[in-house]
Amino acid sequence: MANPQWKGVYPALLTPFHADESIDEAMFIKNLRAQIDAGVDGVIIGGSLGEASTLLNEEKIQLLQVAKKTAGPDFPIILNIAESTTKAAVAFAKAATGAGADGFMLLPPMRYKSDDEETVTYFKAVANATPRSIMIYNNPVDYKIEVTLDMFASLAACENIQAVKESTRDVSNVTRMKNRFGDRFKILCGVDTLALEELCLGADGWIAGLVDAFPRETVAIYRLIKAGRLAEALSIYRWFLPVLELDIHPKLVQYIKVAATLTDIGSPHVRAPRLPLQEEELYRVTKIVEDALACRPQLPDYLSIN
Repeated sequence: MANPQWKGVYPALLTPFHADESIDEAMFIKNLRAQIDAGVDGVIIGGSLGEASTLLNEEKIQLLQVAKKTAGPDFPIILNIAESTTKAAVAFAKAATGAGADGFMLLPPMRYKSDDEETVTYFKAVANATPRSIMIYNNPVDYKIEVTLDMFASLAACENIQAVKESTRDVSNVTRMKNRFGDRFKILCGVDTLALEELCLGADGWIAGLVDAFPRETVAIYRLIKAGRLAEALSIYRWFLPVLELDIHPKLVQYIKVAATLTDIGSPHVRAPRLPLQEEELYRVTKIVEDALACRPQLPDYLSIN
């Protein structure tokens, strides 16, 4: 088992499909190997970008097992838990723990907008069902439930709740969390277009999206910032920003799959109800990525940075 340290770059992996919507294991492995070679610190399976809403839990376990076989025992593989009931979330946490998951990203209850007490109780029930490390996904913009500082204070009693994916879009939350809790919770930015700012404010890591198409550039930005080489990181980030903005659109899955296809580590196929991009929209997204590829920056030897 690889214990996640919750720092560095963790790609929210895409789930590649064939045209018939079956899982494309070969492409999944190709992208995973590109991420590992680029220097990421772990990966997340079955998140929003992984089309969690269209995956069976059995398929998430399938991808977990493929990833563990490909990456080896010392590389953290994190599974996403996104369920509508506490019973289902607890059952999946237990099953995935038994199947070898190294940790979990945990969303609030789906569909029902639980109040603060209900949300905390749900998180605690899942945390008590597994010894594995857990990162809470705080994304009130998309999931309508905010995990407040007082809620995190209640969750601090659960030792295996160790991190937060910070996706509130309020960069000040990094400082609020650090002021209130010190290093009790690792903080990982979950919005590509805010990553540089939050890393500079002290975030410990980056749950990245466009890393699925550009792994080396993503890891380079992170390592350069943490090494204090901000000017170099900023130069890459400014080049990257038009592409990173594909991460903050309702069709981020389709957009990032187009990007990964153009960098030859992905495919455009999605599962219904999502539909592939067509005509003007496909042209627009393709042009954004192709414009970036036409002036792709030369990267420093970022892998040598400790």
